[in-house]
Amino acid sequence: MKICVVGAGYVGLSLAALISKHHSVKLLEINQDKVEKINNRVSPIKDSEIESYFSNEDLDLHATSIKDDAYSDADFIIIATPTNYNDVTGNFDTTSVENIISDVIKINNNTKIVIKSTVPVGFTDRVKNKFQNKKIFFSPEFLREGRALFDNLNPSRIVVGDTSDLGKEFAKLLIDCSLTIPSNELVFYMSSTEAESVKLFANAYLALRVSFFNELDSFAETNELSTKNIINGVSSDPRIGNFYNNPSFGYGGYCLPKDTKQLLNNFSDLP
Repeated sequence: MKICVVGAGYVGLSLAALISKHHSVKLLEINQDKVEKINNRVSPIKDSEIESYFSNEDLDLHATSIKDDAYSDADFIIIATPTNYNDVTGNFDTTSVENIISDVIKINNNTKIVIKSTVPVGFTDRVKNKFQNKKIFFSPEFLREGRALFDNLNPSRIVVGDTSDLGKEFAKLLIDCSLTIPSNELVFYMSSTEAESVKLFANAYLALRVSFFNELDSFAETNELSTKNIINGVSSDPRIGNFYNNPSFGYGGYCLPKDTKQLLNNFSDLP
């Protein structure tokens, strides 16, 4: 198939590398320096698997900054541009995603549009109605910075916000490109609004775990107790699990802070 990926950040670049081993991929990126590096097979981000893929794999991947070149003949267009949280509005800034959808529909109205950018709950249904296009759906990613391609090659699960053959076609695309094939029980089809909720609740829970074990650590230090002993005892309960339980400076990175704020804002109408 012919695939277009929009955005050469961790999500977009790792997806482009993943898919281009099996399909023809055009990567649309406005940063010309990134375009030149990718076409010279130099990764613009630090990711050992992407660097290895660029050096050792035969990839059908071409980066461009020309919209018509990227969109015109694509079977799927995957949007992976950043959506930063706006503290004033209390929502993600989805301007780039909406502008891309508008451009795509003008250039190639028959293609399928997959939103990988993190968006507020209900966003996908809103843009489907706004553009009168049923071939738009949301599919979250669950990647770590610096290990994005590894996580795409070995997905913990695949969530697709579409229950029709269209969603199954996209899931098959990801599965066929993976090294570790997820079982049927780890491929989930649901509405886009439910898939948007999965993304935000998953990251909010990870932020909660970091916060929880930091509080545990503060309590232990204040009372001259062993943090390690308490965490080992607590985490031995299989309902809690011995993972993601290390005290740190707090949850950081690009996703957890902004996704937690967005989910909190989605609760504004709940008592």
